[in-house]
Amino acid sequence: MRGFSARGTLFSHSRGVPSGAGRPFIKKAAVAGAGAAAATALAAPAIAQSMPKISWRLTSSFPKALDTIYGAAETFAKFVGEATDGNFQVQVFAAGEIVPGLEAATAAGDGTVEMAHTASYYYWGKDPTYAFGTAIPFGLNFRQQNAWFYYGGGQELMNEFYATQGLIGFPCGNTGVQMGGWFRKEINTVEDLNGLKMRIGGMGGKIIAKLGVVPQQIAGGDIYPALEKGTIDATEWVGPYDDEKLGFNKVAKYYYYPGWWEGGPVLHTMVNLAKYNELPAAYKAIIDVACRAANSDMMANYDSKNPAALKRLVGAGAELRPFSQQILEASYEAAKQTYAEISAENAFFKKVYDQQLEFKKDAYLWAQIGEYNFDTFMMIQQRAGKL
Repeated sequence: MRGFSARGTLFSHSRGVPSGAGRPFIKKAAVAGAGAAAATALAAPAIAQSMPKISWRLTSSFPKALDTIYGAAETFAKFVGEATDGNFQVQVFAAGEIVPGLEAATAAGDGTVEMAHTASYYYWGKDPTYAFGTAIPFGLNFRQQNAWFYYGGGQELMNEFYATQGLIGFPCGNTGVQMGGWFRKEINTVEDLNGLKMRIGGMGGKIIAKLGVVPQQIAGGDIYPALEKGTIDATEWVGPYDDEKLGFNKVAKYYYYPGWWEGGPVLHTMVNLAKYNELPAAYKAIIDVACRAANSDMMANYDSKNPAALKRLVGAGAELRPFSQQILEASYEAAKQTYAEISAENAFFKKVYDQQLEFKKDAYLWAQIGEYNFDTFMMIQQRAGKL
């Protein structure tokens, strides 16, 4: 062990004599320290370049009152800011603050804002291929959507399409399978749908129109007054938690399930492609990772809140009803007919549909072996009061 003498000379306690061996060591350490300092000085500018200060705007398709679905954009922005030590700031705006909710992706594509948090199927009227970014009727559930987007080629296919719209998209939220919506009267047969005016988003409206429904595409914040005034006879939105917040049970009594048009609807953070291409590689990676985190977080949030909300709605008088098998079968046949019609006219739609269909066949083959049997057994125990 070494120490300093009263005169400050380095010495060895074991020998009690000055240690000349220590001087070369200190000299080498000093040289090494100077080299490290120089390396740090050289690295600083490179770090600054890879983590520039950027402030972007993100417009949501949803109102702030919907803390789960609007909140996914805030969660994403929070993760981006924290991962960059505040250098990359994303300011989130609710629907209507910059542009109407149904124009969010268009605003990102034309550069009005850098980003949008939205449902891709809102824009299916521009091109039906947009629908795959969220959900097509009788499509994939939440887990299958993640598998398709992340490992089944879905994200690459959709970004090939989004690029033609000046966008790049990242899955950033999912509600899980949705409810079938709120109706003023009971719907038991296909004939009961004839002439019904229903707010329904995406391609589901085109398909259900084949059964006589008159579809209406209305942004979330405008649905309640339309239902209250009788402008529409029915509406679908998301599920118990959000539906309760919007108060649909106060103006429509019958609550149907399942929402066959949205088995696992994906939300996207859509980024202006030109702006995205200007970002440093680190920021591109952070956007991807932050979207993946928000995607998982939103689904967990809904799964934790929907059960209690459903109990409250039923306790307040909502009457749960399953769609009849006749309605489901007729809807499924109408969906297949619709996909064949669109595929005949739109080559890229056909390309994505055919690829996803093959993926879906294997996905449901596996799901019925594992998840279905386990979940069914546990549901039987729940109904028997054994949980």
